[in-house]
Amino acid sequence: MGEFKVHRVRFFDYVPSGVRCMAYSETTDRIALARNDGSVEVYNLSACYYQETVIPGDEKRSIESICWAAGDRLFSSGLNGEIIEYDLKRLCVKYTMDAYGGPLWNIAANATSTHLAVSCEDGSVKLFAITSDSIVFEKNLDRQKGRILCLSWHPLGSYIATGSVNKIKVFSASSGHLKHVLMLDRRPLAGQKHECVVWSVAVLSCGEIISVDSSGKLQFWDLERGTLIRTYTVANCDILSLAVGKTEDSLVVGTAEGTIFQFQHLAVQDGEVERQWVRTKPFRYHTHDVRAVAHSRTALISGGVDGQLVIRPLMEKAEIKSYDAALRKITFPQHHLVSCAQKAGLLLFQFPEHLELWQLGTTDESGMDGDTLTVKQPPSLLLQLKRKGSESIRCSSVSRCGSWISYATSSRLYLHRLCYEDDNLTLNRVPKLPHLPSTALKLLFSPDSKRLYVGSEGGCVHVLELSENRCQLIHTLQPSSEAVNRSLSAVHLMAVSLNGNLLAVASPSSQIDIYNTKMLKCECSVPRYSCAPTAINIHPSTNNLVIAYADQQLMEFNITHREYTDWGRRVLQNGLHRDWVERDTPIMGISFNPSRPEYILMHDNYMFCVLDKSLPLPDDKTPILNQNTLKCLSLSARKSQAHAFKITKKFQPLLFMDLLSNGELVLLERPLNDILRKLPPPMKQKKFGT
Repeated sequence: MGEFKVHRVRFFDYVPSGVRCMAYSETTDRIALARNDGSVEVYNLSACYYQETVIPGDEKRSIESICWAAGDRLFSSGLNGEIIEYDLKRLCVKYTMDAYGGPLWNIAANATSTHLAVSCEDGSVKLFAITSDSIVFEKNLDRQKGRILCLSWHPLGSYIATGSVNKIKVFSASSGHLKHVLMLDRRPLAGQKHECVVWSVAVLSCGEIISVDSSGKLQFWDLERGTLIRTYTVANCDILSLAVGKTEDSLVVGTAEGTIFQFQHLAVQDGEVERQWVRTKPFRYHTHDVRAVAHSRTALISGGVDGQLVIRPLMEKAEIKSYDAALRKITFPQHHLVSCAQKAGLLLFQFPEHLELWQLGTTDESGMDGDTLTVKQPPSLLLQLKRKGSESIRCSSVSRCGSWISYATSSRLYLHRLCYEDDNLTLNRVPKLPHLPSTALKLLFSPDSKRLYVGSEGGCVHVLELSENRCQLIHTLQPSSEAVNRSLSAVHLMAVSLNGNLLAVASPSSQIDIYNTKMLKCECSVPRYSCAPTAINIHPSTNNLVIAYADQQLMEFNITHREYTDWGRRVLQNGLHRDWVERDTPIMGISFNPSRPEYILMHDNYMFCVLDKSLPLPDDKTPILNQNTLKCLSLSARKSQAHAFKITKKFQPLLFMDLLSNGELVLLERPLNDILRKLPPPMKQKKFGT
């Protein structure tokens, strides 16, 4: 690290929005979650839990429940009374429908995905038929007094169980009539209220109803008789969430204390048929309320007010101790919220409601490796640009020279011109932008700041030409017809060469196209890989494309010869170090050092790496983290034991990395303790001896 002066940036005041609800799709092995700001995220569990889809939020959109239907169709309901279906190809809301029942508390699809049921504030349960491209209202079930907070279908679709205050009600799905009313025990525990709120219910194929409530109880009920079978007192606080595994032999609940509990359906004795539910594992990975849980084939998944998505693999499902059995905590988005003006030394921070432009600090000093240098000019906030309307900012970018800023919401693109005169900064909005045929999903300025590339749906890129106060659409780059036939994925990564002649465009479906920006045509495509790319960049001198994938593989593609480089072929043939492949978070950024062409700079959330292609790749027997050991050796011994990976974990959690034009390195951290201080206080718990 002594090769760089490092700007250790810690003034990005990012706080993740809390997780409100989630749903797991057995068909696609994906988890969808909605956050308190109305945004929706989809993670591909089969692709190393990669965050492949983000649909930005909206102040007017409130999401209380989310569900999958018909395999890959995603629906949500919220307190604004609307049912929403999402377009996961275009990354936007497909349509909204008013349910006319007041605020909607829960939504669920039956096992065959033919109907949706929603629970309403006005005491009604409404059924909608799922058609090929929409939903159609079918009927209301018998209306009841009081709001209905949760519901669940019987696996056969014959009954619907609902939960409200002090009651569980069972309806016939075919006739719509009320079958049972199950009354909860209203006797309060010490310090609790008389009302008992049923927060979640589930119906098993054996005819049992499971409920969790505000008294901290997990209860099992007989659906046919309408009687209580058994009760488990799990916590001294609300149990807020419940999920049952596909095989119905395991369930998980989340509490207001931040603890999750697993229950398993086990034989009373070995060899006996009789089984009962046993609390087997408590886990405490959250600091605040666990608002949502899900149960996949191999893991327990939870999220809550602290904004973390926690994946706890089921150890009995793991055949060997491996990467698949490791606990994962996803705290930060797996895409950049920061962009850098390398020539001007500026950073642009993206928040849902506004943008911040910061000037990096400067120093005149130099020192040894690890020295802290005195700042001559401290970093300063130059401007704060608030969004227009209620839609959250989807993407943003600042030009290399710092003279242009652009951002986009779900419906509009905005462009601003920055003018620096002495110590004054003026911001002028470009008033009339050309109409784009599709939504802006990714933004990138050309190195000479004369063009703005707008990544969109279907792998298309709109090329905008910039002048003093004007902007015009000159061309739309489109993938080849063969690529279009294989995939219609949206653009999620772009990289432009330093000379501005080449543009690389990637989508989550692993389609990577390279365009000639002078001729405005497709130059070639990279052979498709099995996982989504997480970071790409073009080398400034060789014009080779370096790609990092969700499974931690690295590849280097020679654009001129349209084939993998020799180094890339060695990686494909020999593979990378086991410790590298088994990292938890994907590579988020790739950069290069022009003075050392053989270096590739990379980062994920918990490490910064300089990969030296001139050195051999280590085998699994060689420690990959050996920098401290090498410092203690002689020069000759150091050369014999050195390998390609130079890794430091000094800077973390690491959200952004880039190299300025003057050779200084920018590393942006967001310490977890700073985030915790911004969250509301957690539930106070009595501790022994206090």
